[in-house]
Amino acid sequence: MSSNSWLAIDAGTAPMLRARELRFAWERFVAALGRNGDVEEPGDVREPIADSWRRSAEAGIDPTGHELAPVVADEDETRMLWQEHPLARMAPLIHECLAPIADEADHLIVVTDANGLLLIVEGGARLRMRAAETMNFAEGTLWSERGAGTNAIGTAIAADHAVQVFGPEHFNEVVQRWTCSAAPIHDPETGHVLGVIDLTGDFSSVHPHSLSVATATARAVEGSLRLELQEHDLRLRARYADRIAAAPESRALVTAAGRPLTTVPASWGSAARFAIPPGGGRVTLPSGGAAIAEAVGPGEEAYVVRTAARLAAGGRPLARLTLLGRGRATLEVDGRTTRLRPRLAEILALLCAHPEGMSAGALCAALHGDEGSPSSVRVEVSRLRKLLGPWIDTDRYRLTCDVETYVRRVEGLLRAGEVREAAEAYAGPLLADSEAPGIVEVREQLDAWLRQAVMTSGDVDALWAWVTAPANREDLVAWKRLLGALEFHDPRRSECAARVGELRRSLA
Repeated sequence: MSSNSWLAIDAGTAPMLRARELRFAWERFVAALGRNGDVEEPGDVREPIADSWRRSAEAGIDPTGHELAPVVADEDETRMLWQEHPLARMAPLIHECLAPIADEADHLIVVTDANGLLLIVEGGARLRMRAAETMNFAEGTLWSERGAGTNAIGTAIAADHAVQVFGPEHFNEVVQRWTCSAAPIHDPETGHVLGVIDLTGDFSSVHPHSLSVATATARAVEGSLRLELQEHDLRLRARYADRIAAAPESRALVTAAGRPLTTVPASWGSAARFAIPPGGGRVTLPSGGAAIAEAVGPGEEAYVVRTAARLAAGGRPLARLTLLGRGRATLEVDGRTTRLRPRLAEILALLCAHPEGMSAGALCAALHGDEGSPSSVRVEVSRLRKLLGPWIDTDRYRLTCDVETYVRRVEGLLRAGEVREAAEAYAGPLLADSEAPGIVEVREQLDAWLRQAVMTSGDVDALWAWVTAPANREDLVAWKRLLGALEFHDPRRSECAARVGELRRSLA
């Protein structure tokens, strides 16, 4: 056996002999589970594999092969997820690095997301068909350990380490005719796993170099992503440096992940990274002081963080807006909370959605469609000025104070990939009773974005948060997706099954 605990087979190991040894170890482990349900220490098995077997058993994975990896995304969903995934633009590099060994050893080239969802599977048609038919190894299936038991993809994610899994090392018996080598790829901005690259083939064609090639490919991809990040940093500094140059002693430019792009004021204390609230808002500095993070650029690609203390002259206030759900919208500024008239809430919501500002004509069209007149908008804005003072620019309607809203928070969480947190923060549709065309557009965009993220996340807690929100109780497709994802012993399963039945009867 290899001295490298992450490598299953080296040049000095006889694959068939090792497969028999591992099969005996697996049978003893499974037999112990069947006798008393206890998870025992596997003998003659590498430590990463033994750890994975224990995790698989504790997750309730059936080792007998009666349950295959679950399908969590259909063909269209998987294609969309791959097109939007940051590793998609690395596909030529991945193929260039892996194709020679994949062709030589008759292996499949696989790329997954951070959860183990198979996004692309490349290789010979016969091998792809065999993998799909025998073990459900195809685009759209989930190959995390909780989805499929011990396998190179799921174990690489669980251990955050490149690993090779050979034959009977797989926890699910139906996968034991295969071997796979996988390596995680990390986001250079956050350090989080972006996805996994994997080489999979018949265990008789196990290749001792497949793990090193997969690992080297992952490092090459991370290097390419790092160069892209450095170029992006340069563009951000060039684009927004003027906002910092005006007051470098109290401001800094940071990425959405909180990494400083400009020199941090000495009075703030040293910080490698700031905790930026999704969508911006109040930040606690390392020194203990308060600051405000204001999103700049399209898609909140960067934030200007500045000291929050208001000066006697010209300090900007922080306005907090409650706009989600069916309750009355509120505005809090300078410690004073005001319940907003519907039209004022619509104007504020639109200005938040267009931080670059709106002309009187554009704001009028967003509020009234083809009807209404800009003069009526000017009257409403003048009423807002009584609440916000001078913090609405009237040359081009734009909020000039700092603003916190749960709309921005939900959007920021979605951009960060924190789908469950976004679903839990979502209190309901934006100004649910409003029929203003601009509000309807923004509301539908947010709802569709969040629902699509929830439905494709593979996170049952995100799905639960979505379907239990009052506005989504009638979403039968989401309830059915949740019912299929919940484990049998999950206490939420009975309520979910009852709700699916109730909705089906009402539709019938």
